[in-house]
Amino acid sequence: MLAAEAPEPPVTRTDSVSDDLHGVKVPDPYRWLEDSGSDEVRRWVEKQNGYTRALLDARPGRDALRSRLSKLLSIGTLSAPTPRGGRYFYTRREGTENQPILYVRDGLKGKDRVLVDPNGLSADGTAALDWWYPSQDGALVAYGVSTSGDEKSTLRVIDVKTGRLLPDTIPHTRYCALGWLADNSGFYYTRYPAPGDVPAGQENYNRHIFFHRLGVDWSKDSKVFGERRKPEEIIELSVSPDGRYMVVWVLEGWSRSDLYVKDLKGEESPFVPVAEGIDALFQGEVIGDTLYLLTNLEAPRYRLLAVDPRKPDRAAWKVLIPQGDAVLSEVHFIGGQLVALYLKDAASRLTVYSREGRRVRDVQLPALGTIEKVDGRYDGQEAFFDFTSFTVPPSVYRLDIKTGATTLWEKVKADVDLTGLDVNQVFYRSKDGTKVSMFLVHRMGLRLDGKEPTVLYGYGGFNISLTPSFSRALVLWLERGGVYAVANLRGGGEYGEEWHRAGMLDRKQNVFDDYIAAAQWLIDNKYTSPGRLAIYGGSNGGLLVGAALTQRPDLFRAVVCAVPLLDMLRYHNFQIARLWIPEYGSAENPDQFKYLYRYSPYHQVREGASYPAVLLTTAESDSRVDPMHARKMAARLQAQTSSGLPVLLRTETKAGHGIGKPLAKQIDEATDTWSFLAWQLGLEAPDAPAKPAGR
Repeated sequence: MLAAEAPEPPVTRTDSVSDDLHGVKVPDPYRWLEDSGSDEVRRWVEKQNGYTRALLDARPGRDALRSRLSKLLSIGTLSAPTPRGGRYFYTRREGTENQPILYVRDGLKGKDRVLVDPNGLSADGTAALDWWYPSQDGALVAYGVSTSGDEKSTLRVIDVKTGRLLPDTIPHTRYCALGWLADNSGFYYTRYPAPGDVPAGQENYNRHIFFHRLGVDWSKDSKVFGERRKPEEIIELSVSPDGRYMVVWVLEGWSRSDLYVKDLKGEESPFVPVAEGIDALFQGEVIGDTLYLLTNLEAPRYRLLAVDPRKPDRAAWKVLIPQGDAVLSEVHFIGGQLVALYLKDAASRLTVYSREGRRVRDVQLPALGTIEKVDGRYDGQEAFFDFTSFTVPPSVYRLDIKTGATTLWEKVKADVDLTGLDVNQVFYRSKDGTKVSMFLVHRMGLRLDGKEPTVLYGYGGFNISLTPSFSRALVLWLERGGVYAVANLRGGGEYGEEWHRAGMLDRKQNVFDDYIAAAQWLIDNKYTSPGRLAIYGGSNGGLLVGAALTQRPDLFRAVVCAVPLLDMLRYHNFQIARLWIPEYGSAENPDQFKYLYRYSPYHQVREGASYPAVLLTTAESDSRVDPMHARKMAARLQAQTSSGLPVLLRTETKAGHGIGKPLAKQIDEATDTWSFLAWQLGLEAPDAPAKPAGR
């Protein structure tokens, strides 16, 4: 398509709508695009999708790119198993299957059986397995399934031996936490209220704990925790393997939690406060007669405490694993020992301690990479962990707790050659001098001439860490000679709670400064130039790239802004977003309004500014970040930019925030994303077939 033939974006009407916020008049001409149920909005979205399709479908080499991505995204997925009662439960997706399947293996070397296959639950592959919890003896599994990416799970229970579904069905079990009783007679679980039982919008909050006895209608389940708590709190639970104790921790945002323990021997026994009203995070589990408490109290990189659940007085808390130089992410009691997962400079480490806290051994890992899950039995002799890195597809290892021997349990089959890739970690200085980590992945022998098409990824929030992991779609970019960079920004969890808090609330600008400094480092060190640099982020990372493109549009040629938050003055009025007020703040607060208004991307779009090419993506069933953010930002950028570069909006149907997205839709989205980036950064290859990265 010649430039002269390029279609124009749809014209979007404006309204003279404004808010008076703490004495400041804030225009909002695209307020009408917030109404997802409006026929006018639906027609507008269809026109925007048509405009996006007209540009992206016409790109040369798109068919070859899609074909390669289809093969790459068909590389499977694999989880570490959860051992219960001599059985091993895990998920796996292979080939063109849309969704991962839950399998059970009878014995370590037994045969796998399909237990729950969501692929047969919908014709279009949009039914997804959200979560699953085996009973302690492995006889039953409670699991949740949702459709179209809405994550609004319905709970079912399956008999593992026979594969028979029990009659128990419980709706409204989104993000469910669940703990079985030792005799399998029932379980404690979290549930949200039904629409209509609470005021409109409140069904997204008020997550409470209920007890369900098998065979009893869920409407008769008794509420055991959550009454008179704040609606926006997030309640989690664990039940001890012997069914004696339940531990409940209640999160207010991502920086503090209360924790309680209840003796389940007596129905009327109280929830005893272990940590309440303390500005720190706590979570725990009882094994035997000890409550193991992971906390960042007086330890921003976390430590493990031993507490008597019958007398949890703070004065008697005992330190088992003190704070070290790495972040203590998780601790699991397996085979009488403590298996600790650490994060050191944004890469995983695994260490085994005795139950008294004596260091036994460090577990050697295959490379600089990521462990996402560690599992095992408190009374077993084996632990399992998964591992991945930029150049290592997902693998699962078995650790013999007694000997320390590590063996490969299972790995994903991946027909890709990654031997010709370099993975480096560099450190650079942000605007205020803070040292920040960044991973770089590219082909060996890269010439530093400032001409390399480069994608810079980031997130920077909610205590979430970005670590080296295998990306199927990224292989295509690397095969074609592109550079990929991942910055470990403040706001994440890479260096503990101080690092997290340095990027939240009124310090959020630090995150954007870290990201912009990463881009500048890549340019200064001749990896790329502004005309060959793109930024990419999703969700909170969408806010990140939105802020970067409005604050420094001159630094970037292209932006992929996925399922983003962009209107930071009204975000808290939609979906589950009031949960995020402790992280961002709220425009309802006059002091927080000031800094939110200063960086809110939607409000910082300037008339006549020269903005990069932008691809905004969202989905109609996103129940986390409302699609209104992407719609309003697309309209404003299309109206205001003077660069002549495209601003595209891609709205997916029958999909949500990304969880449970079927393979077919993943391929569609990846094709659009990477063809957009290749187009804008000059990496389109219409005639050249993709070559393995190592050749």
